[in-house]
Amino acid sequence: MNAPLAATRPGQSVAFRLGIAMMVILVVVVTGTIVAAGRYGQRAADETFDRLLRGAALQIAERITVNEGATDVDLPVSAFELLSLARSDRVFYRIVRPDGKTLTGYDDLPLPAGGGDGIYDATYKGVPIRAIRLTRRLAERSLSGAVGIIVAQTIEERAALAQSITTQAVMIIAGAGVALLFLAMIVVRFALRPLARVERAMLDRDVRDLSPINVPAPAEVSILVEAINRFMRRLDLRIEGMQNLVADAAHQLRTPITAMRAQAQLALDEHDTQKLERLHRRIYQRSVGLGRLTDQLLSRALIAHRADSEALETLDLRRVAIETEREVRAGLGDPLDLRLPGDEVLVKGDFVSLREAIKNLVNNAVKHGKAPVSLIVTEPRDGRAAVLVHDAGDGIPEAAAAQIGRRFSANGISPDSAGLGLSIVAAVVTSHGAKLVMRHGAEGGFEIGLDMAAVDK
Repeated sequence: MNAPLAATRPGQSVAFRLGIAMMVILVVVVTGTIVAAGRYGQRAADETFDRLLRGAALQIAERITVNEGATDVDLPVSAFELLSLARSDRVFYRIVRPDGKTLTGYDDLPLPAGGGDGIYDATYKGVPIRAIRLTRRLAERSLSGAVGIIVAQTIEERAALAQSITTQAVMIIAGAGVALLFLAMIVVRFALRPLARVERAMLDRDVRDLSPINVPAPAEVSILVEAINRFMRRLDLRIEGMQNLVADAAHQLRTPITAMRAQAQLALDEHDTQKLERLHRRIYQRSVGLGRLTDQLLSRALIAHRADSEALETLDLRRVAIETEREVRAGLGDPLDLRLPGDEVLVKGDFVSLREAIKNLVNNAVKHGKAPVSLIVTEPRDGRAAVLVHDAGDGIPEAAAAQIGRRFSANGISPDSAGLGLSIVAAVVTSHGAKLVMRHGAEGGFEIGLDMAAVDK
């Protein structure tokens, strides 16, 4: 009984994350806008009431005269009516004669710290005020000098105006922010619809269907779809590899195992010594062939796995040839003719896969070719290097060369060949971006091998 699949715990949705991000951005923007609105409201209120102060001070300055050698002022009622527009505020004034004494008004009303003209903030009788100082210069025969006019006002009304401006701005900004957030969530939901289409396309298809997903989607989502399709292609190749391995084993192992069982049964019932010896020899030959076939099946599965999981690295092609010659010699008992250049021959590849491919080429040459068999590594030329297996035979017939790499194809070489060795070579050639070389040697014989891109030292 199959165990139930563990439920995948869903994470936070993209819409939720985008909503949180947009809310944070909106809060930051609204907070900054509120601060800016507060400063703008205060500046607007100050500008409005400062104009009233300046107007009142100018009216008072215009009414300063010199009478019988003394400074005189006729305070205009209109100046105070102008300031009385701020009903909750109190008004203070002070006129300072050229000799520095107060002509009229509040004698303790503070002057600006720098002593110059302009608008300034101060505190009077424990209450914050906003004041302006103007200078009226007198140039009469009997009196000359500068008369200072100071007009001040408490700030309750201007603070209320600033707060009113800020409150209205905040209400408008908050309303716009809520509306913007609502519209943004609608837009996000609309923008994420392609993900729902991809989800439906995957859930509605058969579990055995690993074909690419063909769903129209915007550029951002199409990247995700392409990643899913690449994963499905890799998964399809893995499954196909396992299926091929099972098919290879079922196709190739059943017949020799059945034959060995039948011959072993005959050997049990045979009493003739000569016939029994022949049966033993056949059983041995079958076991050797079965071992070679099993080795090729496992080698092909290993190559398919490494082609999908192992990264190519820079290696010396001579070292691959030396290792291959050592393994072949251990199996055959006779050394190969190994021809290597003096310098390194660097290529990008997987050591194990290249060794298995070359070993299969050597085994084919030994089994189906003609001695002597040589293993040759060529020097890099025009950015290419090759590892070749040379024998003195006639090589593969042209009619069978087109079938090289197909499983269970004898390729015209031998009736008992399954074609797995050259199938392994073809797989390595494809995974390494190499070329399969087949040619007749300049000194006779036949050469077959891999032509690869060389790496600069």
